[in-house]
Amino acid sequence: METILAVVFIILAFLYSSLKVVREYERLVVFRLGHLVGSRGPGLVLLIPVLDRFVRVSLRVITLDVPTQDVITRDNVTASVNAVVYYRVVDPNNAIVNVENYMFATGQLAQTTLRSVAGQAELDELLAERDKLNQQIQKILDEATDPWGIKVTAVEIKDVNIPEGLQRAISRQAAAERERRAIVIQAEGEKQASEKLAEAAAVLGSSPGGLFIRLLRTLPEIASQPGNIIAFPLPMELRHLADALDLNKKQNT
Repeated sequence: METILAVVFIILAFLYSSLKVVREYERLVVFRLGHLVGSRGPGLVLLIPVLDRFVRVSLRVITLDVPTQDVITRDNVTASVNAVVYYRVVDPNNAIVNVENYMFATGQLAQTTLRSVAGQAELDELLAERDKLNQQIQKILDEATDPWGIKVTAVEIKDVNIPEGLQRAISRQAAAERERRAIVIQAEGEKQASEKLAEAAAVLGSSPGGLFIRLLRTLPEIASQPGNIIAFPLPMELRHLADALDLNKKQNT
């Protein structure tokens, strides 16, 4: 009985050490007597006990939070920049064989690349052209990590922090720029209005009675305001007509 139990235990131990279940998003990098055999999975993988050793590698996208880096931009401004990098393993064999720790190596490379790219840019580029810098960092990281079997899918600069004094200076500059635009727009509006008024005056002056008609159209607007007293001058033509009527009436009487 003891012999049977021993045999069953040995068989179970053999099966446990030789059979591995690999998930869909994983691969096993198998070494046999120190030599690379290749990647296995997904599904049920059979290994030779004692002879085979394996390293489990995930193929899912890894989110790498790059710590804040202090940089000096090309225009000599001190800034603090951090970013996030998304990458995944596309070749498990190279990720295990060509680099000792691909996660640590990718993280260190991301930090140095972020400092280098941010240091070559001006402050305005860091603040307004992040997409361009993201593409530059992604291209550099992707090319550098390609021998490691890693694909960098995206890079995003999260925050750019600058000294408070410089922030206030930028705010004042933005406020001055907005004020300048407002003055220019107002001046342009006044110019256009004066041109239209000159055209209207020319048209009214060239038409007999045009100014008087315009005056009549303006009276309701003035009369609608409370407390206004309107002194309405009669045109000279109407005055001459009234005098003529009075003279004719006197002659008839």
